[in-house]
Amino acid sequence: MSRKLVIGDLHGGLKALIQLLERVDLTPDDTLIFLGDYVDGWSDSANTVTYLINLARQNSCIFIRGNHDDLAHKWLENGDMNQKWLEHGGQSSIDAYRNFTKEEKEEHISFFKDMFNFYKDEEERLFVHAGFTNLHGPDYEYHETGFYWDRTLWEMVLSMDEKIQPGDLYYPRRLEHFTEIYIGHTPVTRIGMTHPYNKANIWNVDTGAAFKGPISAVDVDTKEVFQSDPVHTFYPDEKGRN
Repeated sequence: MSRKLVIGDLHGGLKALIQLLERVDLTPDDTLIFLGDYVDGWSDSANTVTYLINLARQNSCIFIRGNHDDLAHKWLENGDMNQKWLEHGGQSSIDAYRNFTKEEKEEHISFFKDMFNFYKDEEERLFVHAGFTNLHGPDYEYHETGFYWDRTLWEMVLSMDEKIQPGDLYYPRRLEHFTEIYIGHTPVTRIGMTHPYNKANIWNVDTGAAFKGPISAVDVDTKEVFQSDPVHTFYPDEKGRN
């Protein structure tokens, strides 16, 4: 039976991703939705992108754009960089591309260009790296950077009174457009969680792979959770973003 699996932030943790897909017992019938941030963290950033490109030849894959992907793309294509990016994982990506050929880099640039800012499925579920701010929904967003930089959606839902239900005058309009919203971007480890966390109709699947957490996947129909071992255990001689 085919499944739809949503996978949280990777941050170059290819070894952990391979373990996760083994634990998922992936079949060619499964659809994979990746929520972004494939690079910037561990030393396998460039190798992770190569792996994903090849994986998409076997499985139906949807690649959502993360903020780190946007930054790495700009560096690969135009040489753009800034100190904040270098401090938050960018240097690891620069190092990871040192032995890549021009042709390989061009293939990766195409991969970054072809990503989606968000994806909506037939069950009215939204998949986006960070969030959106327009009360009418992501189709009406004025600035696309919010899709991979926004944190207000997640902060809003965390602070919500659980007594407020859909249809209530005070229920956030942003949440009413979708049955479920799947995001990454802000690790749930910041609120002391180690598994994908659900509040209202939002699922945060970023379990801190860039730091001391695992890579996680959720079956969107059954809500079964799969996880790798903590990513840092695969790279004992590296700091990641710690």
